[in-house]
Amino acid sequence: MAKKKSDNPLAALPPWAQKLAQRYYTRTVSTFVVYGAVRDLQPVTRDDGTRDFANLRTFFSDELFGGRDHVVFYDRSSGIRAAHPDTQKDLSRVLSGYDALYGTDFSKVMPRDPGRALQVLENYLRMKVSEGKSLALVIDFAETIAPAGDMSHLQAEDRFVMATLVKWAADPQFLNGDVSVVLISENLADITPRISRNPYVANIELTLPTEDERLEFVKWKLDGHKLQSVSDVPFAALAKMTAGLSRINLDRLLTEALESKQRITAEVLKDKKKEIIQAECHGLLEFIEPEHTLDVVAGHARAKKMLRDASAVLKKGRIEVMPMGYLVSGPVGTGKTFMVTCFAGEIGVPCVKFLNFRSQWQGVTEANLEKIFNLLKALWPVAVMIDEADAFLGDRDAGGDSGTSSRIFAAIASFMGNTAYRGKIVWFLLTCRPDLLPIDLKRQGRAEEHLALFYPQTDAERAELFAAMQKKTKVKVEVPDFSKLTGGHPYSGADIEAMLVRSKFRAVNDGREEVTPADVEAVLKDFVPPSYPLEVELQNLVAVQECTSRELLPEAFQKLERDYVTRRVRELKVMLEER
Repeated sequence: MAKKKSDNPLAALPPWAQKLAQRYYTRTVSTFVVYGAVRDLQPVTRDDGTRDFANLRTFFSDELFGGRDHVVFYDRSSGIRAAHPDTQKDLSRVLSGYDALYGTDFSKVMPRDPGRALQVLENYLRMKVSEGKSLALVIDFAETIAPAGDMSHLQAEDRFVMATLVKWAADPQFLNGDVSVVLISENLADITPRISRNPYVANIELTLPTEDERLEFVKWKLDGHKLQSVSDVPFAALAKMTAGLSRINLDRLLTEALESKQRITAEVLKDKKKEIIQAECHGLLEFIEPEHTLDVVAGHARAKKMLRDASAVLKKGRIEVMPMGYLVSGPVGTGKTFMVTCFAGEIGVPCVKFLNFRSQWQGVTEANLEKIFNLLKALWPVAVMIDEADAFLGDRDAGGDSGTSSRIFAAIASFMGNTAYRGKIVWFLLTCRPDLLPIDLKRQGRAEEHLALFYPQTDAERAELFAAMQKKTKVKVEVPDFSKLTGGHPYSGADIEAMLVRSKFRAVNDGREEVTPADVEAVLKDFVPPSYPLEVELQNLVAVQECTSRELLPEAFQKLERDYVTRRVRELKVMLEER
């Protein structure tokens, strides 16, 4: 390890590097897999004692393994390279002897293909260890030489590499000697499990920087510059608002501000952060911009009160009493997605939506999910919305894809149930069929609170929903008797929005810009909403079954006996030919 002047030689290292060093000192592990934000900058201490930041390669050669006799790097692109000229000369000298023995010319042109490169490196490591030297071998882009996949589908070279790395991990000469082998990969799921799950291998996660680490980097980057000259946001707020960004991202943001003289405002920071994270996620997550608060949500008074209470608790910082997540159910068109988005706006935290992270290629789905989890951990506090959760998440018994779906389901369920993230990552599972959602996800400890939304039940609720849809569609028209015109029909918000759009179309088609009450009345008389009464009744009743608060239920549903609801749900499923 690198030699430090302080009493504790590990004190100046970041937490992940301290963990690696501590495992190394036990002499029970010599092989490490470092994964996560491996392309980010890391703090290093220069010879003069000043703090600096460098890439991971420099961190390994100058900081973590600075006290080793030899540090060697390998990847498929660059081949074998030594960290320092003295080691490069020593490596060439050893390879000259290897050439004389085996008739190769590796001392002139070092091999890049893993099969021959690992043979050369093993010969070098064993020779140096036998001489009592201390070494570190760092293999970057490890997923390209030891990829995840079924053993029967691996090529001969991949099998050889895997066998070699597994052998090294348990080799007594390496374990007893002063040698470390470090494999670097962005995603642990990309590495073959025979290595990543090997008891002789330590997996070390390199996380995105914390708020304190971001603050340190910002101050270092702006050293010699007055913050007020480039930013309207103070240091502490800047560090807090950049949650989820790497030091590389921060460096780009601050460099642009310094060079282009573009001031960093809260709005600019929000836009840049969204742009950077979406690019990092490669379309795995979508940022939802909350433009409204719960004030604009029509109806659902009891559900809004419950969410407002949660918002008040979060603003007080009492995250320990927050539910792990919410199951929001109800028939189609009741505004489930809109309400969750408005809740995110109410509490002022980012809201992200899961996109399709699944892939047809083996191992890619797990790697995508790992990347999402890492980002969510760095972004907190954050609201996570999963729409159509019953179809999107699958279940534990899913088959037909070599077990990928069941593993993905288990990983999501495990992550959702981690109480370390209570109040930091708030889950919202949205579905009109909560009965199809596996019990693993909707039990206590995951989606703990079950909210149920229903179509407007009273004239006052219908009038309120009509006014809300007017704001959304920007159709200004006075229709004081709208509730009476509906005849008590439980139109959804989507239905009313469609009516107002048709009314606007009718006016424009007639050469007018203003919509009149007569337009709305004519459209309402002509409007025939899609008819699926049995499906809607089923969606209503399963929402009643799942709701964890009697106060959330409309009066008509509160009076229903649970036995009746259960029996009627079974009947509807038979009528709809469901199992």
